[in-house]
Amino acid sequence: MITWAVSNQKGGVGKTTTTVALGSLLAASGKRTLLIDMDPHASLSGYIGVEGGAHGSVYDLFGIGNSAMPLPVRTLVHATQWDRLSVLPASPAMITLDRQLGTRPGMGLVLTQALAELAPDFDHVLLDCPPTLGVLMVNALAASDRLLVPTQTEALALAGLERMLRSLSMIERSRGRPLPRTIVPTMFDSRTHASRACLDQLREQYGDSVSQAVIPTDTQIREASAAGVPLASWPAARRGGLAYRQLLDELLVPPAVDAASTVASATAPATDAAA
Repeated sequence: MITWAVSNQKGGVGKTTTTVALGSLLAASGKRTLLIDMDPHASLSGYIGVEGGAHGSVYDLFGIGNSAMPLPVRTLVHATQWDRLSVLPASPAMITLDRQLGTRPGMGLVLTQALAELAPDFDHVLLDCPPTLGVLMVNALAASDRLLVPTQTEALALAGLERMLRSLSMIERSRGRPLPRTIVPTMFDSRTHASRACLDQLREQYGDSVSQAVIPTDTQIREASAAGVPLASWPAARRGGLAYRQLLDELLVPPAVDAASTVASATAPATDAAA
């Protein structure tokens, strides 16, 4: 089972769209695919149409509440109307996890343990992460084989990318091994100088960590989201769908170990969020 986390410490950069697009393409290609909504805002759950709460959610993996016992992960996974595509939804209660868990040991590996139980059931898992560093993001990055960082091609989005990569360095130190990363340029508008300049800066600064696939601004991506339909089932999104297919082809190539990332992990300073 292959697990990808989709994360950036800035909202509005296309995390949920990227998660659903790649997940639906994997499912359409015959892969048993699970989408996990790690964000208390539950955008992915709303997109797919499976709300947490009555259905159970990621919150119930942590053993908080009346029973103080985690629910079996298989009871929290729900099929969708699309073949081979399942979802483990989020709920607003997840926003309280950091406060409720406090310093309880072992809470950073809850998702890793849950996914070990699901390994026979799925080929791919995609995690839609919150934009803040806390127990949910830590769980997602600890459980992942690769990090995808959607980054809007505008200057203000680069600060969120830098914060995300600093957080990654801390997680890598805890993991004791590098986590391969792919920066995914999103909302690219080739007609604007600002968008082209930002893409050039990303490629110059981060080199091969930036995907060759660039996700364009495509109104049909928004239309598909509004309709609650993944891109694999929305033929009108030709440009966006083609770009995500190209991205998926890149991601399915096994990642090389990044020696520079290992060095950076050992030397990067800790941030306040990890203190």
